[in-house]
Amino acid sequence: QVQPVESGGGLVQAGGSLRLSCAASGSIFSRNAMAWYRQAPGKQREFVAHITSGGSTNYADSVKGRFTLSRDNAKNTVYLQMNSLKPDDTAVYYCRTYGMGSDYWGQGTQVTVSS
Repeated sequence: QVQPVESGGGLVQAGGSLRLSCAASGSIFSRNAMAWYRQAPGKQREFVAHITSGGSTNYADSVKGRFTLSRDNAKNTVYLQMNSLKPDDTAVYYCRTYGMGSDYWGQGTQVTVSS
C-alpha cells in the first residue's frame, strides 16, 4: 500500500478546528516529502502545505498562521492541524507523498466549514 490514506475530515463551524491525518507506506515515508492540497467545488486543486523529509515546512498564504503541518516518522503519518477555520476552507483535502521518482495521491477527505 503506497497510496497515502487521509482521515479526520468533517463538518465544523467557522472558527473551529480540525486535524487531518495522512498515513503513508513506511518504505517511502521517511525519504519523501508530504503535502496537502485542496479542491473546492468548481475550483482547481490548490496547494495548502508541504513538509520535507527533514521537517521543513511551507504554507499557502491563505492558511499561513492558521494551519500547522507536522510529521511523525515513527508512525509514518503527517498531521495538518487547522485552526480558525473559515467557510472558504471548505474543500476536499488531498494528501500527496512524493520524491525519489515516486508521486502518490490519496483519495481525499471532505472538510466543510459552516458559517
